[in-house]
Amino acid sequence: MSCVTGSLAFGALSISPKSTFTSLSRSKLSINCSAGGTVAEPQAVGAAEPLLLTAVRGENVERPPVWLMRQAGRYMKSYMTLCEKHPSFRERSENVDLVVEISLQPWKVFKPDGVILFSDILTPLSGMNIPFDIVKGKGPIIFSPLREAADVAQVREFVPEMSVPYVGEALNILRKEVNNEAAVLGFVGAPFTLASYCVEGGSSKHFSKIKKLAFSEPKILHALLQKFTDSMAKYIKYQADNGAQAVQIFDSWATELSPVDFEEFSLPYLKQIVDSVKETHPHLPLILYASGSGGLLERLPLTGVDVVSLDWTVDMAEGRRRLGPNVAVQGNIDPGVLFGSKEFITSRIHDTVKKAGRGKHILNLGHGIVVGTPEENVAHFFEVAKSLRY
Repeated sequence: MSCVTGSLAFGALSISPKSTFTSLSRSKLSINCSAGGTVAEPQAVGAAEPLLLTAVRGENVERPPVWLMRQAGRYMKSYMTLCEKHPSFRERSENVDLVVEISLQPWKVFKPDGVILFSDILTPLSGMNIPFDIVKGKGPIIFSPLREAADVAQVREFVPEMSVPYVGEALNILRKEVNNEAAVLGFVGAPFTLASYCVEGGSSKHFSKIKKLAFSEPKILHALLQKFTDSMAKYIKYQADNGAQAVQIFDSWATELSPVDFEEFSLPYLKQIVDSVKETHPHLPLILYASGSGGLLERLPLTGVDVVSLDWTVDMAEGRRRLGPNVAVQGNIDPGVLFGSKEFITSRIHDTVKKAGRGKHILNLGHGIVVGTPEENVAHFFEVAKSLRY
């Protein structure tokens, strides 16, 4: 079932505490499409705040907010064209004008409810005296992996204002450009995931080097994790002070740990970050994403985050039950669904939103959008998602 015909025309969302809502049916969601297949939405007139923030707090919303992880660039022709002119990833992610342009590419076309900063979780490393690069076809490369106490001792305190001023500048510009019609999202890497890259020397299949360090020299790893914890707490606050309205923490590799090791090498550091941020920014929503987290799901809310992002290997209804009512949920459509037919995409959106139930749900993919995803299917995804009504 598809309501897409012709071109897309997205209006901006108006959020009002006095909005009138249609009744929610647990078995069915309605899709409202205007003539020609465009999405009819009220124009924003003095919107108090973005829909995403309202939904995270559990207040009444007409529909779940929607954005896509790895949304900036990747699959868009406009991004590929820009990459031809600027082939270095670090140039694209460390130049204010390019960061803003790339971050706004999906916003200008699809009008998602979240606009995420174009950056990388490794961006802070240079400012911590950890030289690195991101090479096309190879991924991250850490030039001097950290495997001994002396290596960790050389890691400097991260000062965002000094090391990544372009991040603050870009976020400030994005807030003005988006004009509160969507939430501007920042993000950071979690301590264990950052440590994994730095100890392994880049990406890894078996994580044998960091596990060797964890299980033979745990004090060295704990010292590194603490440095990343202090730095990422500071980085989140810096992003919030410069315009980020929510921040996602990526702990991509924490799920390589057994539950008992997660409780030693990841959970306490994530909790430290959340506690530190909440002391100074109590209303800043924090989202935690860890791919393949089904075996650790009950432990993730113990970090204190506001939102847990589920990957597609967890059934949304089951995930809701396991997480409990006090945490919002994000996700969790398989990115591969966007290679399917429009009817199939529509069906999966309905299934996910029905299982998530009303409120405290951010519709998203269960992982980053895949390079090569058809733009017309992304357009359909957003059109259907934004036409949903509870």
